[in-house]
Amino acid sequence: MAELLRTALYAEHQRQSATFTSFGGWDMPLRFGSDRGEHEAVRTHAGIFDLSHMAQIEVEGPHAAHVLDYSLTGLPSALEVGQARYTLILATDAGIIDDLIVYRIASSHFLVVANAANRLDVVDELTARSMALKQSQVSICDTTAHRSLIAVQGPESTSVVSQILPAADRERFAKLRYYRMMEVRVQDLPIRIARTGYTGECGYELMLPAAGAVDVWRQLIHSGQEHGLTRCGLAARDTLRLEAGMALYGHELDRSISPLDAGLGNTVVDHTFVGATALSERPVAWNLYGLIGQGRRAARAGCNVYAGGGLVGTITSGVLSPTLGRPIALARLVPNLPAGTYHVDVRGKLQPMETVDLPFYSRNRSSHTHS
Repeated sequence: MAELLRTALYAEHQRQSATFTSFGGWDMPLRFGSDRGEHEAVRTHAGIFDLSHMAQIEVEGPHAAHVLDYSLTGLPSALEVGQARYTLILATDAGIIDDLIVYRIASSHFLVVANAANRLDVVDELTARSMALKQSQVSICDTTAHRSLIAVQGPESTSVVSQILPAADRERFAKLRYYRMMEVRVQDLPIRIARTGYTGECGYELMLPAAGAVDVWRQLIHSGQEHGLTRCGLAARDTLRLEAGMALYGHELDRSISPLDAGLGNTVVDHTFVGATALSERPVAWNLYGLIGQGRRAARAGCNVYAGGGLVGTITSGVLSPTLGRPIALARLVPNLPAGTYHVDVRGKLQPMETVDLPFYSRNRSSHTHS
């Protein structure tokens, strides 16, 4: 069994008595204290996450945009410098290899942030597709081992991050829009700051050299003291993303699922890319639904969903929502089922759950809306 990788912040987490877990080949903090406390900190104040397990892949050169257009469902060539886009990389049969974010750093320079478990697959696929196009003027470099990624998420996140920036950059930072990024230097350390996240809150992701991660982490912890900043692990990140209705690779997404099955047709731009032909010919096998129940018993991934006594699908992610106080779940169900009540097998007992529009929670929406 391969030894787990560790981020540059591993020793910092050890000193804070974090509980660790294996995730995507990395030894990552699952929690520092209470899962619920960490979750609520992000909803009410701010949370800080070490996400350095995420792949950081630099794609650079005159043909970089062409290679990425051919490789992904979106059109990175249409991005402005400093803009980001959520997109997918598909197999030839239109199954999802990974979901990722592409940032345009400069005219011929892009950053691809992919899931840790799929890092090598994404690098291999981008390289193979570059070779298929005979685009020699492009460099595809996996920089993950030498980089870190720190996320600060929550309504106080702007104040927390702003305090570590040089005064000259704070006005520009305050105007940073969603899915945009900027580059700054903090004590001569180059940092890319993106207004992106996985929690349903305002937040930022800081991408920087691993050698400077400990110092920046400590600066953020210090600046966040007056703003209720809390160290957070992967457990809170999962409940936050589920409340926000965001897919997780390995649960809602995998190689057996197409973008249309996962409700991600909006990520597909009409152009020539690997998997496009198969996607146009492939029937939709599933629809992704949001379900909400009563009581305290949460349906978990793998629980079966029934309608009229017949099996209609399965839960892909489920939790007792800390924010709503009710069980919520994402479910992969047969296509075109009507909105209404379905029954989920939760540890041998059928539990009614009702379809709802996603997300379950958003900052601008106080509660769920029925579909």
